[in-house]
Amino acid sequence: MIADNSVGVVAPQRFYSDVPLTLKSGAQLPGFELVFETYGTLNAARSNAVLVCHALSGNHHVAGIASDNPKNLGWWDNLVGPGKPLDTRKFFVVGVNNLGGCFGSTGPLSRNPETGKHYGADFPLVMVEDWVAAQARLADHLGIEAWAAVIGGSLGGMQALEWSLQFPERIRHAIAIASAPKLSAQNIAFNEIARQAILSDPDFHDGHYAEYGVVPERGLRLARMIGHITYLSDDQMNEKFGRQMRYDQHTYNYDVDFEIESYLRYQGDKFAGFFDANTYLMTTKTLDYFDPAYAYGGDLAAALVRVRADFLVVSFSTDWRFSPARSREIVFALLKNRRRVAYAEIDCVAGHDSFLLNDAHYHAVLRAYLENIAV
Repeated sequence: MIADNSVGVVAPQRFYSDVPLTLKSGAQLPGFELVFETYGTLNAARSNAVLVCHALSGNHHVAGIASDNPKNLGWWDNLVGPGKPLDTRKFFVVGVNNLGGCFGSTGPLSRNPETGKHYGADFPLVMVEDWVAAQARLADHLGIEAWAAVIGGSLGGMQALEWSLQFPERIRHAIAIASAPKLSAQNIAFNEIARQAILSDPDFHDGHYAEYGVVPERGLRLARMIGHITYLSDDQMNEKFGRQMRYDQHTYNYDVDFEIESYLRYQGDKFAGFFDANTYLMTTKTLDYFDPAYAYGGDLAAALVRVRADFLVVSFSTDWRFSPARSREIVFALLKNRRRVAYAEIDCVAGHDSFLLNDAHYHAVLRAYLENIAV
């Protein structure tokens, strides 16, 4: 039975642009396809559209039940739907799988029109700026001149920030959750270790593993295990697992002794079963490169001069990968430019993954802000 506050069963849609897209790197795609889903109804004035941007391992399936899999619930279903903080009775919500993704949008798993083979490692690096440029074409296709809001967590928050920079006249509100204006050296280091795990997998074949009919599962598995540790807080790990053993006594070997080991192996195996290694490599590099202040000598306030949107910035107390201090950098830079910005730091034990959870305080903040957006 589908709950009353669910958007219900949702089928993906496809948008194809045959206009070449020049990427920030200088490479060019002759055309591209984006897979997306929509929830709610676009009003007559086309003024109630909200774009949801996903994080590293996310996709277009934001809410509801996937039409091809009744067990596949949208990754932000607790937030999006009738009566939920992002209320589909008021807003027309769009979720899109980013360019370069592995859930149907043009990416490394797609066929290269020049060779007829999978792009693999030949797919060019796509930056946050390129994602936003592609999303703007989707907005044109949907007849949306300006978003009421662009919202996202983690890497999705970076996209919301980039929308306010690249298309300041096409976004009225930006909501950046558990995000940062750029990665720290520690974050870049974690990403590099994850990439090396994939690149050193014997089944990687220089990124052309699809032509060999294999997947670099070992590398992907390790990459996800590394990443997953950084998404959780120490408090949450202790609360969920502590030093709980799987057996009554030590086994004195390299198999699983502790429950946390079992959990990480499970997460790694699951991830390797559905995510593409080249997409993972590309997306972590996308994270590393994002830095709006780079062209301004590191001055974020100078980079944000052209912003016109109002902002809500949300951070979480135990998020050590995208700490509250990083969110406050965005807030202070916006205030220097006399922009309207609201900020909330949520006390939550779940670390970086808090932005995905149904925390009452967090959802109350989002609900209050979204209710005050005029459409």
